[in-house]
Amino acid sequence: MKSAGQLTDGFYLDTSPLPVAGESKSFYMEILNNEIRPWHLESLRTEIVPQYTDLKGKPLLILFFYLGCPGCTGRAIPFANRMVYEHGNKINILGIHSNFEGPEYSNDDIITTLKSLHVNFPFFKDSGFATTFHDYQAAGTPHWILVNKHGKVIRSIFGSDPNRALLRLDYAIIEELNNNL
Repeated sequence: MKSAGQLTDGFYLDTSPLPVAGESKSFYMEILNNEIRPWHLESLRTEIVPQYTDLKGKPLLILFFYLGCPGCTGRAIPFANRMVYEHGNKINILGIHSNFEGPEYSNDDIITTLKSLHVNFPFFKDSGFATTFHDYQAAGTPHWILVNKHGKVIRSIFGSDPNRALLRLDYAIIEELNNNL
């Protein structure tokens, strides 16, 4: 796993700098329980980057990943593929290759690697210097954002440990899908 901050029991709690005197820590947690923010993504091929509003109406699972992260390629991407197979058209899944540190990968490298991993969900590249990664307060890679059908962020989970992060994510997805029945 590639981390940009603090991990507590598989959940992202707060990776932002400590607040300035008199500033509330809740400022740093503003993504949870709020409307999903617009993202800044680039197409790796010729596909059109969807707007976050285009994906409302069913839950959305966003995976921030990095090809240089073994937890991403070994566990997170296969988990996201499994969600495609298990839940089909009941959930939208979106992959975002984000490089907040480390060597840069070319679009061809990303496409070739993801093709070899049999990725069955749309994936894009984060714009700029990990703009969406930072806007969504990701703790590192892999990082998961689960959004309900109304566009509200309901989970933000860092990691790929199958007995912690992925198990909790799996339960959260099942719970959200059951709420949509």
